[in-house]
Amino acid sequence: MNAGTVACAPSDFGWQTINWVAVKRQVKKLQARIVKATQDGKRGKVKTLQWLLTHSFSGKTLAVKRVTENRGKNTPGVDKIIWNTSKAKTNAIASLQRRGYKPLPLRRVLIPKKKGTTRPLGIPTMKDRAMQALYLLALEPVAETTADRHSYGFRPERSAADAGEQCFHCLSKGNHAQWVLEADIKACFDTISHEWLIDNIPVDKTILQKWLKAGFEYQKQLFPTEAGTPQGGIISPVLANMTLDGLEYALAKAFPYSIKKGLKMNMVRYADDLIITGHSKEWLQEKVMPVLVTFLVKRGLTLSPEKTRITHITEGFDFLGWNIRKYNGKLLMKPSKANIKAHILRVREIIKANKTAKQMNLIGQLNPVLRGWANYHRHIVAKKTFSKIDTQVWSALWRWAKRRHPNKSARWVKAKYFKTRGSRDWMFTAIDESNKHKKLSLVLEADTPIKRHVQIKGMANPHDPVWTRYFEARRNKQRTKSTHRCCRVPQGAFVEA
Repeated sequence: MNAGTVACAPSDFGWQTINWVAVKRQVKKLQARIVKATQDGKRGKVKTLQWLLTHSFSGKTLAVKRVTENRGKNTPGVDKIIWNTSKAKTNAIASLQRRGYKPLPLRRVLIPKKKGTTRPLGIPTMKDRAMQALYLLALEPVAETTADRHSYGFRPERSAADAGEQCFHCLSKGNHAQWVLEADIKACFDTISHEWLIDNIPVDKTILQKWLKAGFEYQKQLFPTEAGTPQGGIISPVLANMTLDGLEYALAKAFPYSIKKGLKMNMVRYADDLIITGHSKEWLQEKVMPVLVTFLVKRGLTLSPEKTRITHITEGFDFLGWNIRKYNGKLLMKPSKANIKAHILRVREIIKANKTAKQMNLIGQLNPVLRGWANYHRHIVAKKTFSKIDTQVWSALWRWAKRRHPNKSARWVKAKYFKTRGSRDWMFTAIDESNKHKKLSLVLEADTPIKRHVQIKGMANPHDPVWTRYFEARRNKQRTKSTHRCCRVPQGAFVEA
């Protein structure tokens, strides 16, 4: 299929014959036009282009592709339907129609949190997920164009590492801010005002209202939704981000001469986690806090009194799993104690749950967890932490191995489960039964190289063609780094014996 036949009717082709390059190109062109119209302030044109995108074959096809290939592709909604065949996916494209569309209630699931409480997760049906993905394609270009410069959560091409690097830029030097307002928004996703969303989010108002008022089903009972956007919906993170966008402008408007007056005001936000820096505790408490509260109240949001605090940089604060603190005038970012504890607990739970599993299977479950956690913290001061965690993991694995063979000597257990690799001894290594020449070793977090993250430019917009070369160069650098990391033997890949 060539680019000229992309817009044919779904019945004229099979899922396997779709030209994905042409589909993505058409969607990107419409998104680039939406960006340009947004920059020019042409709201009518933005609305027209969004209508074209949400009614296009390419947009619908890409939306179906997303919901049938992501992690939740096998998780059904209240209708118990999933799209796991080519025919079902092809039929799904034709079903994404605005006329007569009525979303079904969400399936409510409670996810346990760290402190014993639960977080409600709403699971839409496959069709509702696809409709959200479709309208997200039209909304995201607007969201990226109007977003706060230093907002990093749930945005394409941005990550927590960018937020951490911005914190470093705002706090590292001696003449930088010494006080930090840690703002915690109380139940952000659950309390956003529906009226504010409908009045201010530039998307089809009728469709948006239907999603917000769909309700949820829990224990076979139907409950209405009066506020909030459900955690679990594809479009929900962008709606929450757009709700909080504008805070930078509100602060700049309230304190237009902040730089000249030496107020040292900066804001860093990742989703609903945010900090605001300032030159004094009193100024943050008496001047900045009221601006923040007023901004949130208009959106139906409030601050949590228990978790919102103002901290001096020498005392340190936790943000996104890191502890940020100055030691004798030097700013250090380390993994937070709570994050370390949660990580070790997760590793131990995996080991305990696999008391009788094969060593190869246990390593296969542990490696992604160890590698993922180390990669998240590889941009900060974490080398000593990595080594300490490796030691604790080794201790847990030694107990696991000894428990399996209570009548064997320590030397026998060591010879069976822990091998010598090069100059290293005590490597937790298993031999692949299907290929005796291959071994799988446990990842050592201490082997993860520490390297500063290159922060993304604040104005960079992945949907704006002006930034195409910038993002291509950035991705190429990241690919090169990833390749180098994957080539390192200790990363746990299969290697020749």
